Amino acid sequence: MGTAAAAPTPPTPGLAASPAAVAAAGPQDLAAIAAGGDRPVSGKTPSAGPKFAKSGTYWRVITPQVVLRNTVTDADGDTANLTFQVYTTNADGTPKAQVDLDGSGQHGVLVSPYVASGGTAKVTVPYGKLKPGVLYKFRTSAFDGSLYETTWSPWGDFRIEPYTKFPAPQTTSTIDPLAQTDIEVTRTDPGAVALTGRKATGERSCSTVDTRGRKLCIEITPPSKQSKEPAVSPQAGLAGPVDLVAWCGSKPLGKDYMTRSEACLKNLGSATLIFLDADPDLPALGLATFDLQQRIKAYPNKGASGSDFAEFDQQLVAMPRSIDAALQGVNLTWLPTNNCTSCTTSQTRWTDINGAAATGHWSFSEVGPLNARYGTVQTTWSGTGKEIIDLGWAIRGTVDASLTSSATADFGTSGDARVRELAPRCDDIVKGSAPGCVLPYYNPNWTVDTNLYPAAGAYYWYMQQVMPDHAGSKRWDSLMHYLGPDTPVKNSTGGTWTSDNSRTRVCDNTWSVHPSDASVGSVDCDEFAMASTHESGGYPKSVNLVTSGSKCAQLYTDKMGDGTANFGILADTRTATNGPSGTERCGRAAIPSTQNQQAFTGFPAPSWRMLDGDGFFVTLPGFEHCTSTATTCTWRKIG
Repeated sequence: MGTAAAAPTPPTPGLAASPAAVAAAGPQDLAAIAAGGDRPVSGKTPSAGPKFAKSGTYWRVITPQVVLRNTVTDADGDTANLTFQVYTTNADGTPKAQVDLDGSGQHGVLVSPYVASGGTAKVTVPYGKLKPGVLYKFRTSAFDGSLYETTWSPWGDFRIEPYTKFPAPQTTSTIDPLAQTDIEVTRTDPGAVALTGRKATGERSCSTVDTRGRKLCIEITPPSKQSKEPAVSPQAGLAGPVDLVAWCGSKPLGKDYMTRSEACLKNLGSATLIFLDADPDLPALGLATFDLQQRIKAYPNKGASGSDFAEFDQQLVAMPRSIDAALQGVNLTWLPTNNCTSCTTSQTRWTDINGAAATGHWSFSEVGPLNARYGTVQTTWSGTGKEIIDLGWAIRGTVDASLTSSATADFGTSGDARVRELAPRCDDIVKGSAPGCVLPYYNPNWTVDTNLYPAAGAYYWYMQQVMPDHAGSKRWDSLMHYLGPDTPVKNSTGGTWTSDNSRTRVCDNTWSVHPSDASVGSVDCDEFAMASTHESGGYPKSVNLVTSGSKCAQLYTDKMGDGTANFGILADTRTATNGPSGTERCGRAAIPSTQNQQAFTGFPAPSWRMLDGDGFFVTLPGFEHCTSTATTCTWRKIG
């Protein structure tokens, strides 16, 4: 530090030197400045944060409580501080107007504490001084307690950018939160059709010989591209469609599909009956080939089925492609089985494509789509609690030309015990809903209406991107799991653990409302993952369990200051001074109360028959065009 006759006195107490301070200095100050000496020097690369990361030429800051910093060096090795000055910018990026950072109206600067020579000096701009979305410039000037730096550092540019940006809620929306799409299923136990897929020739199952030495065999082959679809065209005036699963007919052959309540099996294959003479060297006496498909329909509540019980129905669709006259006629018997302890299953009821009563018999002249038959069985469940029901299927064929020959083919089961993809589950547990059945292998999707609840959707999207388990994200195929009424987890009073218990842990007394623009309105603590899931940071068995919500990512909603009517999700840095690290297992955010309370309202746990541990996805259609949090994700209206 230089040796001035007297230590200079800043014109304003606590104000470090800057060109503005020099201009305002008195005679004694000027004398000290003129005395020369080894002056302190600002660093050449001032930075702004958090997270102190650049986006192109400017620092991208995630909170309005901006931290400005720069290095400072004193040639004599003494401590020094920095004065920070901030300006708005013109359209071309040049300085426009100084921002009053300290509210004094005189110098409008902030002064850092003293730091060791070579250290980094920094200040935090109070909330409300700087606006999100605005490009700012800042610079520094050093003071070592005696000598001022007589020039400014180079400019540093920064902009406060939210993680996500969105308008006020729309007044109307076409988003359907309940909309579902069927999924393609690979069966784990598909029966005979799988065997033919591994061999050059089909697997045959044959009868014993009849009194004339003849036998009947059945062979299952995968459906061919030439297979014709059963053409369902009911006559006018008939009640309801013939097909048990209305959307199944439009699906291509060779694949299996399902929803939460329906399955469409179009990879069952074709069955060929082969009637053989006693002499194995002679050609077959006759052949008959049928294209086969299956349907399963579960009714989530007994009122939907028309019965007074929980119910699921099954259907076999058989369409004869060819029947040789030598067989005279063919009869197919469908053999569905189950292991249900509380079920009653009807006999197969056959109808033709017009819904008229029929049998599983075809004469040799009855071929083609118009002769398709639909065999349906009804299973009702009258149990208590819940039961997963394993299904099995086979088909037996006979021909009129032989009264004693029959051949049976195995169509597999509802799935390997570890998967059970086609096994219905029936229960009487779901509150507010009569007993019913679903296919729980299917994971439904809850679509947040981001037109009506953009702040909530924006927050959920950010958390899905950064949480280690990406809870609920389809992009990462990461399910959330419902906290159901049948959870075995207990709370401190011995009662069933509920979402309120999880919420209390995440939104505990360490949370307080972050300041925000008045236009944001009242806010609530909104937790992610949702308190009604196993992924909640408050659920005792969660992979995301925290001891306090203070361990979660801290966020809040605020108004943009760029002249638009937009809002954004920003970092609450009051506790985590550098903002979310991206390793947090949960989040809590100040979200407008209405959006927090309604974004998940209507989640159809009863109609989907969601029990404890059932998986589901959460999609956020206004934001899922974005794939990175490195830049601001801007909402897009859907519909």
